[in-house]
Amino acid sequence: MKTFAARLTLICCLPLPALADPATECGGSSQVEIGNCVADTLQRVDATIDIYLGFATRAAEELDQATGRKLAVPALEASQTAWSAYRDAHCDYVGATFGGGSGTGIGIDSCRIELGRARAADLMRYVR
Repeated sequence: MKTFAARLTLICCLPLPALADPATECGGSSQVEIGNCVADTLQRVDATIDIYLGFATRAAEELDQATGRKLAVPALEASQTAWSAYRDAHCDYVGATFGGGSGTGIGIDSCRIELGRARAADLMRYVR
């Protein structure tokens, strides 16, 4: 019974972001394995963003053509530029919080994965 109570307490008190950490998803028995897995995941997330950005761009072009205005494409381009700058700056901050430790690269890549996944979902939200 004590084990059950301890597990229940852990599940209820553990923050949800800890359960969704890309480094944790990778598993692995060493930082090298985890780092390689996170780097591979980041490449897939970046490729997904590129694909979804293409979908969003085509949708924005169609909207601009249908409305006779050129607003959606420039707005999408500006938002992507701003998002990229934010991701770089924020994840550099996250890396700085590691104090130069050996997990810094994993932390930065994990941050980029988390923000990239959210960006991909945002891009698809406006594709019709």
